[in-house]
Amino acid sequence: MKITIIIPVYNEQAHLDLMLGSLIGQTLKPSQVIIVDDNSTDNTPSIINKYVDNHNWISAINTKKTPIHSPGAKVVEAFYKGYQKCNPDTQLIGKFDADIILPLNYLEKMVAIFTSDPLVGMAAGNLYIKNKQTWVFENISEKTKVRGPIKLYRKECFEAIGGLKKSIGWDTIDVLLAGFHGWKTKTDTLLHVKHLKATGNAYSPKAKYLQGEAFYKMRYSKTLARIAALKLSILKKDPLFYLHCMKGYAVSKKQRLPFMVSHQEGVFIRDLRWKAIKKKIKIL
Repeated sequence: MKITIIIPVYNEQAHLDLMLGSLIGQTLKPSQVIIVDDNSTDNTPSIINKYVDNHNWISAINTKKTPIHSPGAKVVEAFYKGYQKCNPDTQLIGKFDADIILPLNYLEKMVAIFTSDPLVGMAAGNLYIKNKQTWVFENISEKTKVRGPIKLYRKECFEAIGGLKKSIGWDTIDVLLAGFHGWKTKTDTLLHVKHLKATGNAYSPKAKYLQGEAFYKMRYSKTLARIAALKLSILKKDPLFYLHCMKGYAVSKKQRLPFMVSHQEGVFIRDLRWKAIKKKIKIL
């Protein structure tokens, strides 16, 4: 299968060599890698140029955006700059972060998943972060969730869900919409991808209310938002996260911000979430 991987980057001089090295060493190499440099101010551009000069399947695009890190919106905008340059015969579209190290058989295993079932629209491995000298699962989500830093989409699925939403929570919305449109998502829990920066480390203080805004835009009920916020607060070991999240939800509702999903999609999402909650309660 022909694979295009898009890597949005901003000031990643500490990680980019490791990430690109793990791509070059893949047992099954991608057809195309597009690095989108979002106005880096460190040594990132020279690192990119080194790889572009030595590998004809790697190219780069430079953008001139604000350096302020806006979770979701900024990275998706950069992704779309690269998406415009995708080869027309691409079958799998990857959105990868620059701060990861892939196991060398990652793409080979991903292709095996997609070819084994034509209804698989999205797939990934699992992310692991370093805790002292040990790599541990980054448990801010379930092992079954296809995480944003390492996502591969079947092109037909990507088009069916309307692409990526320019908002925090985009990598939850796309999974939910894939289900709405009849696509399956799958993770290979044996594929451990090293995540060199824990999720959220680069977020600005102003971003603390955005998760609640995302819940509102996904048409979560207030009760669902409370459950989701409490779960994340526990996983993050941050009691204030719950309060910030619910304030973001309340402000978004008061301002009547536009939703990211249709009414019908919202009904599907709420029903799916409640089914998952009830299933966990039964297990407990």
